[in-house]
Amino acid sequence: MVQAIVFLPLLGAILAGLIAIFGAHARNPSGDEVEHHDDGHGHGADAHASAAHDDHAHDDHGHDDHHVSEPPAQGSRAAELITTCLLMISAALSWVTLVNVGFMHQDARIALFPWINSGDLQISWALRVDTLTAVMLVVVNTVSALVHLYSIGYMDEDPNRPRFFGYLSLFTFAMLMLVTSDNLVQMFFGWEGVGLASYLLIGFWYQKPSANAAAIKAFVVNRVGDFGFALGIFALFALIGSTDFETIFAGAPGLSGKTIDFFGWHADALTLTCLLLFMGAMGKSAQFLLHTWLPDAMEGPTPVSALIHAATMVTAGVFMVARLSPLFELAPNAQAVVMFFGATTAFFAATIGLVQNDIKRIVAYSTCSQLGYMFVAMGAGAYSVGMFHLFTHAFFKALLFLGSGSVIYAMHHEQDIRNMGGLWRKIPYTFAVMCIGTLALTGFPMFAGYFSKDAIIESAYVAHNPFSTYAFTLTVAAAGLTSFYSWRLIFKTFFGEPHDQEHYEAAHEAPLWMLIPIGVLAAGSILAGYPFKELFAGHGVEEFFRESLKMHPHIIEEMHHIPEWVAAAPFVMMVAGAVISYIFYIQRPYLPVELARQQPMLYQFLLNKWYFDELYDLIFVRPAKWIGYTLWKKGDGFIIDGLGPDGVSARVLDVTRNVVKIQTGYLYHYAFAMLIGVAGLITWFMFGLGGQ
Repeated sequence: MVQAIVFLPLLGAILAGLIAIFGAHARNPSGDEVEHHDDGHGHGADAHASAAHDDHAHDDHGHDDHHVSEPPAQGSRAAELITTCLLMISAALSWVTLVNVGFMHQDARIALFPWINSGDLQISWALRVDTLTAVMLVVVNTVSALVHLYSIGYMDEDPNRPRFFGYLSLFTFAMLMLVTSDNLVQMFFGWEGVGLASYLLIGFWYQKPSANAAAIKAFVVNRVGDFGFALGIFALFALIGSTDFETIFAGAPGLSGKTIDFFGWHADALTLTCLLLFMGAMGKSAQFLLHTWLPDAMEGPTPVSALIHAATMVTAGVFMVARLSPLFELAPNAQAVVMFFGATTAFFAATIGLVQNDIKRIVAYSTCSQLGYMFVAMGAGAYSVGMFHLFTHAFFKALLFLGSGSVIYAMHHEQDIRNMGGLWRKIPYTFAVMCIGTLALTGFPMFAGYFSKDAIIESAYVAHNPFSTYAFTLTVAAAGLTSFYSWRLIFKTFFGEPHDQEHYEAAHEAPLWMLIPIGVLAAGSILAGYPFKELFAGHGVEEFFRESLKMHPHIIEEMHHIPEWVAAAPFVMMVAGAVISYIFYIQRPYLPVELARQQPMLYQFLLNKWYFDELYDLIFVRPAKWIGYTLWKKGDGFIIDGLGPDGVSARVLDVTRNVVKIQTGYLYHYAFAMLIGVAGLITWFMFGLGGQ
């Protein structure tokens, strides 16, 4: 059954890819490039024409395309239905697996075939199925199946749908390979696979320069983290002689007290290894300092944003730390670093979300912030609590992204919330599900986020970690900020007066393909909380997760004996954030403008995302470009080519040009040259003989 769960998405990706290749060839048998007209903003044929609105195609930023859409590739509907049906089967089997593994204890290790045999490095391809894997299978396949279904409606006018669905299924397969991995090398394969698929999906509309730039940025920033992850794998192999999880976990206690010579620094072996591994998690899960790629990933189609942010790529880092919990439990200093970066990210991303105006970017920074919460739980040693938030977050965050897509679709591909308003009358269903998603995200009682987010804040309070007070303070503050910007999005989008009358008048609910998935996710945003509370953050944790997680001793017990004010703090902050947002955007809408005018430096600081992009451009990008340009022009052009092949050939040409001038064609020139030659010979002969 597990083989089917993992390989059905791969089968879908292959079939969709073949349909895309043959469909494109049938549409354009000559192989010539189809001409794409640009709108002057660099937005070319990246958009899907929305015939329900008018005859112009629009891109995902609301700019007119003014070109006739290409005919769809042949077999587009077949590709959509094949990939979606296979994902639905995988999702159903994933839930069965969760029941079998979590409650009936049917853990398994399925060896598929030998992979790498090189000296001491013996790696086989195997599928590891325990409770941690089963939870991730449910999250990945459920959200991916709903995103596939949603995409049938959202991408209905795009001419390259088979390619898009092939990429979606490939993304899902890579993530499934990651979560079922039985060793670090296999995990790294899935890790790089989701990196590749995210590059393809973010840059799906490759005629847009901004989409290409965002795809490259995501790829490059993730390579920084992956460099650390690779070094961590090398370190473990050097220390233990294996990349297999069971061998590593068995050998880890013996590493206590050992050191590694790291550039002359004798570092604690376990601490350094865990920090290198966490560096990989920071890149993939967009933690503070390596977060800059995440908001730009919004350049891809909206279903891609939901898949990347809710179920696949960004949760890979959290899963990796949970999987390696036996290592992190033995390295308290590394856990302190994890908690520090998690808390900093939770607060930092929430502050930026306060002032963003792009509906998808607000939700993106919210994702960044919530990932920070998950790492706080990991740093506290409450790994199951972090996984609980990962589980609940997948539902309400996918709901918020796909709900935003429904708003964008209704508003004729407008994404700026300042140009919206009053939409609850036009799209009441989307409004209702977006409210459910917001209640879950902000932690309203009885919604999914209430149980998981509050549990993380409680774990931070009781954690035996140097940064526990820091983490508790920042996560509580972030809860208030999250509530403020989440309700700001709702109020500015669905309430008030319409700011774009033309688009408002044409607004209507999305097709059924898009409404069904967000309805299911809305149900998940409520039902993923309370029924699972005991399994993830209660007394049933040890029975449910068993050997798949190494929990910090007694932390769950301590979480149940906290002061009342600690338990109430997140709720109070959530209510305060919502109330302030209501005052700012419903009662007195002039207040935000006045505040921005009074605090221009703070406003610009947050609007420009703490100036990280500008800082990185100054520190890394410009020097790298200067070094590249200098090596190209001075090193390669002037020195290597100038003194080497180009220089030699130039000198030869100079000599031949001058020698050619001797060949004038005049007889007296030649006679004079001969006379000079004879005179020279005689002189040499005379002096030569004289010397003898």
